[in-house]
Amino acid sequence: MDAPQNNELANIGRSVVIKGDVSGSEDLYIDGEVEGNIDLRSHSLTVGPNGRVKASVNAKSIVVLGKVEGSLIASDRLDLRKSAVVTGDVTTQRIAIEEGAFLKGKVDIQKEAGKGTATS
Repeated sequence: MDAPQNNELANIGRSVVIKGDVSGSEDLYIDGEVEGNIDLRSHSLTVGPNGRVKASVNAKSIVVLGKVEGSLIASDRLDLRKSAVVTGDVTTQRIAIEEGAFLKGKVDIQKEAGKGTATS
């Protein structure tokens, strides 16, 4: 349940409150509070056990251990751990929901890019 071990990881501590849009080109670990939009299209977002997010989130992969209110778009994978509380619609290619996690909203599973029928 620790933050992902990576060379480039930004960390928002549990006493930090951010109101506004957040974007970046590195992985992000939130254990504080963020209200706004989060855009990490090529990177991962982890909402720690103390994390409280009220935002529309767009990231490559998202792991939730805390509370999220808003839409989640994970281009690769969404992982809801047992302590997760998510209220909002989710869109992803792959999803994992541990027993005990709470999800209220629509789930939209997308096919992988480049697979399936091409249309023009």
